[in-house]
Amino acid sequence: MTDSSRQVNKWLITLTVMIPAFMEIVDTSIANVALPHMQGSLNAGTEEITWVLTSYLISNAIVMPMTGWLARVFGRKHFLMACIVTFTVASLLCGAAPNLGCMVFFRILQGAAGGALIPMSQAIMMESFPPNEGGMAMAIFGIGAMFGPVVGPTLGGWITDNITWRWIFYVNIPVGIVAIIMVNAFVFDPPYLKKQRSQIDYWGLALLTLGIGALQIVLDKGQQEDWFSSSFITSCSIVAAVSLIMLVYAELQHPHPVVNLRLFKDGAFASGNCIMFMVGFCLYGSVVMLPLFLQTLMGYSATMAGLVMAPGGCASVIVMPMVGAYLKRGDGRKIVLCGLLLGAWSLYLMRGFTLQASFADFMWPRVLLGAALGMIFPPLARMTLANIPRVEMGNATGIYNLLRNIGGSVGIAVSATLLTRLSQFNQANLSAQVNPYNPLLQSKLAALQQAAMSRGADLATARKVAQEIIYRLVRREAAMLSYSYIFWIIGMSFLAIIPLLFFLRKPRET
Repeated sequence: MTDSSRQVNKWLITLTVMIPAFMEIVDTSIANVALPHMQGSLNAGTEEITWVLTSYLISNAIVMPMTGWLARVFGRKHFLMACIVTFTVASLLCGAAPNLGCMVFFRILQGAAGGALIPMSQAIMMESFPPNEGGMAMAIFGIGAMFGPVVGPTLGGWITDNITWRWIFYVNIPVGIVAIIMVNAFVFDPPYLKKQRSQIDYWGLALLTLGIGALQIVLDKGQQEDWFSSSFITSCSIVAAVSLIMLVYAELQHPHPVVNLRLFKDGAFASGNCIMFMVGFCLYGSVVMLPLFLQTLMGYSATMAGLVMAPGGCASVIVMPMVGAYLKRGDGRKIVLCGLLLGAWSLYLMRGFTLQASFADFMWPRVLLGAALGMIFPPLARMTLANIPRVEMGNATGIYNLLRNIGGSVGIAVSATLLTRLSQFNQANLSAQVNPYNPLLQSKLAALQQAAMSRGADLATARKVAQEIIYRLVRREAAMLSYSYIFWIIGMSFLAIIPLLFFLRKPRET
């Protein structure tokens, strides 16, 4: 770095880059709980309003892998400040959006600006700490990354219930202003990362935009559109596959590619990204399924579901600094292995959930999962990026974060599809037991019917009420079995990652 940047305390730089990164992570999830309220204000249908989320994710995913290239073209400090300014202004416009069309457009701008914030923040932190403290740097970054998804839905729900949904965007404005001031004061471009004037990779830009955009649409809308029975999803899948295959060829041929795929020649980087893809699959799949289970089957409110999830984020925050301290002298692969085993165990406990489980029964597996993720993220990031040249760090962190997000999108899509299919399958199987020849069923029906009649219902009404109660019980049990199987699959996925650890190496300290 330049002389002026060397004099800046590394903790000041850490605080500076964590503010915009945390803001972006929170915004990824904060809008979820406000969709029903937006729907009425923006005069949108149930399916239309989900584009508020989808548009953000698509533009976010497109920009993320080209972060390193954009930073070299425009200069990292100027590009980072431009992204924060755009994100803040877009947040203001989202809050003031008069209709759905404007909201989707402003969310695209917000997502595009936010897509670069996390990779650049991660790259700057990797440079600000000496190599032997790289694990601590990633632990600190991981605290913000894990705390954001906990704060987002809780904060979004409170703001929506007590003020108005528009303020979930307005709260970014003061945070963005503080971030701009601090980046201008404390972040500087290193001497090796100067603005570069080179041939623009137009094919790479076009194919990346088309391929990642189409893929994100498929993953986000696939279950809603019944996957390949929809011509729209089929067309998007073909576009994504062809574009991404052509992208690989184009980027390997171009001297200055938008996405430097040659980084995958490094074994640690390649295997680390594969592991992160699978960790994203497990993380997002479980984090989406658990609140859904609590709210749809257990009758928990959004606030209560958030209270179940929050201790997991707190466990990550507690564990990560200890992991970072250990990594100064220990082997990160051992910590990742312990994290994967602990994650599998937590999902095994979730597999045992019942409809009679208590709040504590739900909370403790989530605490274990949070601790597991706190053991996985810092050492994995450090080992994956250990051999990457500094000049390519922005590119590497962009790819790394993109694969985590795509893994998460795949995890959510697979979990949602399994939930729908398995619920139908289990309900059909359980319904087969609902017949006149089942003595337990007839006894239960008689008891329910008698209870309804004791409250003043006539015989026909009482019989109908009893049948409706049995039908609801069958649906709940079918859904319970489906969630249990999904938790088991996610837990097995944690174990399936373990063989990839053999391809990682302990970073050489210099």
